[in-house]
Amino acid sequence: MRKYIEPTWRINSVYAIQPEELVREEIRGVIVDLDNTLIAWNQYEYTNEMRDWIDEVRAEGIQVYILSNNTQDRVSKVADPLGVPFTSGAMKPTGNGFQRAIDVLNLPLEEIAVIGDQVMTDVIGANLKGLQSILVKPIARNDNIYTQINRLLERLAFKYLGINRHGDWGDTLE
Repeated sequence: MRKYIEPTWRINSVYAIQPEELVREEIRGVIVDLDNTLIAWNQYEYTNEMRDWIDEVRAEGIQVYILSNNTQDRVSKVADPLGVPFTSGAMKPTGNGFQRAIDVLNLPLEEIAVIGDQVMTDVIGANLKGLQSILVKPIARNDNIYTQINRLLERLAFKYLGINRHGDWGDTLE
């Protein structure tokens, strides 16, 4: 069970991830969750912080792909203005979303990392596909109703893994 729920890395925020760290870890493509990873689940436009981070990652030659369980309308409003390819309605952790992202990135699996705020969708999905994963803390303190169910299961996963959800996960991938 551990191999499915344990992330490769944990870090406080997606915005703490430095592109140079990804390069050092030989990551050339990232599949990033949208809601509560890049922006709050109830925010409907990208932020300057999001745009700047994506620009910095791309400047290091790393491809960015957004993979979200949310609707086409929601994801496109954020991804399209930034020119970021995406899949909405991904049905993470299963479904064809991860494979679609892998196909678009067109990189070896070991050069792709999944970044997200949920064990039950992002980490399990990455592990099922043989990808590395970076678990970040959620941006918003609250979640929509669907995510609240996943958070209950996530608490059990954290307990099993010995992870303190409220502790400091650091600001580097080391």
